[in-house]
Amino acid sequence: MSRLFDAYVTVDWSAAAQPRQGRDSIWYTVVRNAADEPPDVLENPPTRASATQALCGLLAALVDDGRRVLAGFDFPFGFPDGTAARLGFPGLPWRALWQTLDDMLDDGDDNANNRFDLAERLNERLSGEAFPFWGNVREEARPFLLRRGRRPHGPDDLAERRLCDSLVRSTQPVWKLAGVGAAGSQALTGIPRVWQIRRDPRLAFRTHLWPFETGLRADSRPDLVLAEVYPSLVAPAPLAGLPKDAGQVVAIARYLATLDAAGKLAEIFTGGPALDASLRRRIEREEGWILGALAT
Repeated sequence: MSRLFDAYVTVDWSAAAQPRQGRDSIWYTVVRNAADEPPDVLENPPTRASATQALCGLLAALVDDGRRVLAGFDFPFGFPDGTAARLGFPGLPWRALWQTLDDMLDDGDDNANNRFDLAERLNERLSGEAFPFWGNVREEARPFLLRRGRRPHGPDDLAERRLCDSLVRSTQPVWKLAGVGAAGSQALTGIPRVWQIRRDPRLAFRTHLWPFETGLRADSRPDLVLAEVYPSLVAPAPLAGLPKDAGQVVAIARYLATLDAAGKLAEIFTGGPALDASLRRRIEREEGWILGALAT
């Protein structure tokens, strides 16, 4: 049975404000098949800048070698339906949001970044109050960003969760910036870096973002597909002497490789049979989807 991909790259992200390795830092791996033991590559770069540079080189080398690659990143690629409209953005919602985050985020080579300033400016534009982004690791008062204790989402607000987050309940809302599973900080620092990979001259004409540029399907056109993954869908691989983060990226890469070998990977690219045309449009234009979540 022919596989869709020849290599599976998975990345565990970090929004750390200084260089960090080990636990709660960036890890990435390359698995060529489900039986890879150990994986071909397992790296722990200390900064987002160094990780992005290394990943661009790695992915370019893989596709130059004739391999079709699936690369998964463990943070939200999108925001709840209507976010771009609330910000007044025309055109494709996901693209307007990605370009805005890329324009507004300052993320230094040493991991110093302005993600809380960025979230506060977005809150002011989205609601005129400290909402919907919340969470701040600093002891300071901000008019448009609460450290904790945000108000509940009402019927006229943007949703707290995307469709796929409502399906996978262990995920955290993209508005959460601090604390365990701070998906918001991961997204604000991660999306600009994936956008950088997407536009790298070595990759730009061979790469698509799933599901924004591919639709909810296993698109056979690009050599490289960039997707959102959620490593907690599977148990972490036990790797002696290494933190859980390392085991998670290896496990999710092997999971994708196993599905592909069994001819079942194409199914998870669809998002599941319960998604009607209106929901698919919402996902493909703004919200994105977790690869492996199925609406049945």
